[in-house]
Amino acid sequence: QVQLVESGGGLVQPGGSLRLSCAASGSIFSINAMGWYRQNPGKQRELVATITSSGSTNYADSVKGRFTISRDTAKNTVYLQMNSLKPEDTAVYYCNADLEVVVTTLTRRGYWGQGTQVTVSS
Repeated sequence: QVQLVESGGGLVQPGGSLRLSCAASGSIFSINAMGWYRQNPGKQRELVATITSSGSTNYADSVKGRFTISRDTAKNTVYLQMNSLKPEDTAVYYCNADLEVVVTTLTRRGYWGQGTQVTVSS
């Protein structure tokens, strides 16, 4: 069984910063990619940033230059440093992991975290 545990959300004023963390644990053989998505009520979940096993990163245009995704491979953890936050960044942020896991055989599966609320407001 695999778990993704997120932390770091909260309330911040416009222009402020937050850092989100997501730790993956369980029967993980390897990590293909991890990333962050966000969602507001009534809207589709959208990609924020991803990072692959080789370290390649991808960002939504709306966060480029403000957010930075990074990882600690030894801890199976991905981070999202969010700077210059805007009210439109308010959302529930979800961690996603594309993993090779040990079930009866080696299997590729995707997992989601439980979500962490980020609110940007004065």
